[in-house]
Amino acid sequence: MKAKTIRLHPDDDVVIALEPLDPGSRIEAEGLDVREPVPAGHKLATRDIPAQGPIRRYNQVIGLATQPIRAGQHVHVQNVMMASVKNDYAIGADAAPTEYVTPPASFMGIRRPDGRVATRNYIGIMTSVNCSARVARAIADHFRRDLRPEALGDYPNIDGVVALTHGFGCGIDVKSEGMAIIRRTLSGYAVHPNFAAVIFVGLGCEANQIGDILASRGLAESPTLHSYTIQDVGGTTNAIRQGIELVKSLLPGLNDVKREPVPASYLTVGLQCGGSDGYSGISANPALGAAVDLLVRNGGTAILSETPEVYGAEHLLTRRAASPEVAQKLISRIDWWKSYCAKNGAEMNNNPSAGNKAGGLTTILEKSLGAVAKAGTTNLTEVYEYAEPVTQRGFVFMDSPGFDPISATGQVASGANLICFTTGRGSAFGCMPTPSLKLATNSATWRRQQDDMDIDCGVILEGDATIEQVGRQIFDRMLSCASGVPSKSEIHGYGQDEFVPWQIAVVT
Repeated sequence: MKAKTIRLHPDDDVVIALEPLDPGSRIEAEGLDVREPVPAGHKLATRDIPAQGPIRRYNQVIGLATQPIRAGQHVHVQNVMMASVKNDYAIGADAAPTEYVTPPASFMGIRRPDGRVATRNYIGIMTSVNCSARVARAIADHFRRDLRPEALGDYPNIDGVVALTHGFGCGIDVKSEGMAIIRRTLSGYAVHPNFAAVIFVGLGCEANQIGDILASRGLAESPTLHSYTIQDVGGTTNAIRQGIELVKSLLPGLNDVKREPVPASYLTVGLQCGGSDGYSGISANPALGAAVDLLVRNGGTAILSETPEVYGAEHLLTRRAASPEVAQKLISRIDWWKSYCAKNGAEMNNNPSAGNKAGGLTTILEKSLGAVAKAGTTNLTEVYEYAEPVTQRGFVFMDSPGFDPISATGQVASGANLICFTTGRGSAFGCMPTPSLKLATNSATWRRQQDDMDIDCGVILEGDATIEQVGRQIFDRMLSCASGVPSKSEIHGYGQDEFVPWQIAVVT
C-alpha cells in the first residue's frame, strides 16, 4: 500500500501529506486518525502540541503553536506563528576534506581564446540605462530566429542575439552602493563566457556612463566589446542601424567555434528554487544537493544564494565553513538583511509567498531549512556579495534577495554558466545567456507542466527512485545541457525579460 505521509525525522512533531488527507482517514504508520482536511504537501500533527509550544520539522524548530494543536490536525498558518530561534553556529564543526573524483567528468564546452569556457555562444546587447532599452530590443529583434530566420541562417553556431535591458541607470548617486551593484552586474555580464561579444548602448547623458561601467572592472573596448550612445550617433534610427551593422560584422568570426571536451571544473552552477512547496525540501532540493556534491567532487562550483531564504538555517552552512572568516561573512550578510528589513518596516518572515503557503510552507524557517538542502554536504569555501566575481571553486554563497530573477541575475554576473532551478508550484523561468534547468518537486507538477520542466524529482516521493539516483540524473543533465542540449526554458525563449539587477539605491 502506498504511504499517505512521510516522516522526515523521528523527533518531528509533524509528517507531510503525500496526498490529500480526509477527516477520519487512518495513518497506520503513525497510529493516528486525521481530524480535518489536510492538503497534499501540508503538515499533519502527530502529537498534541500546547499553545506556544515549538513545532519541529527536519528536527528543527519551524514555528510556535498559536493555540493547542491536537494530534491529527492540520498544522499551518491558522495555528502557527514565527519563532525566534538562536541557533548554534558551531563554525566549521562539520567541515571535512573534499574527496575529488579522478579523472573528473567532462562536458563539451566552448573554449574562448583567453581560456574561459562557455556553455552557450550568444551576442549580448546591453544597456547602461532604461532610456536605451528600445534601441537594444530593436537590434536583437532583427536577428530573432522566430521572426527573421534568415538573419542568422548562415551562422548555426550563434545561439542568438539577446537584449538585456533594465529599468534604471539614472537618478542614482554615482558613489552609492546601488550604483556599484548595477555596474558590478553589467560588467559581469560583459565578461561572461557565454557572450562571444557584447555591445553596450547608452543614451549619452545618464548617470551610469558606459565608460564607468567598464572602468569598474578594468575593461576597455576590444574586438568583442563595443559601445556607443544614441546621442552620439544622431538618434534612435541611426543607433538601431549601427547596432545591426555591427552585429553583422561580428557574426562570421563569432560563428567560428567548436565544442570540445573540457573538465567539469569549468562548470559553475547557480542554485535556485521558486514556487516552492512542502515537497521542495524532501525531493528536488536534496536531490539537487546530491548533484552539487557530485559537481564539487568533480572539481566544479555551485553558488547558493537567496539570503532571506537561508535565514534560520544559516547554522547548517556555518557548520560547514572552511574557515571562521568565511562563516563570519555569511553571518554578516544575515545581519545586514535583518537591519535592511527593520529599516524598511519589513520582517524576514514576509518571504514565503502566497504560492509557498498554498503548497504547504508556513514560515521562513521551514522554507529555509528546505532551501539549504540544495547546497549538498561539502564545505562552504567562500561568501560573495551580489554579482561579485566567483573565483573560489567548490560550494560557495552569493548574497542576494529571494526573488528568483534578481538572484539568478546576480549569479550569472558572478560567472554561473548553468542554472538549476527547483519548483513545486511550477515556475516558468529562463536566464540568458545561461541555460536554466527546471526540476519539479512532485510528479503532479511534472505531468501538468512537462512543457516547462526538465526533470521529475517526484519519483522520490513515489518511491521509484532514491535521492542519490535522482541526484546522479541531475548531474548528468547538467553535463548534457552544458554541452549544448537545450533546456525547456531555452526552447520557449525565456531569458531576456528575466534580467533583473538588484536595485537598492535611492532614486531621486
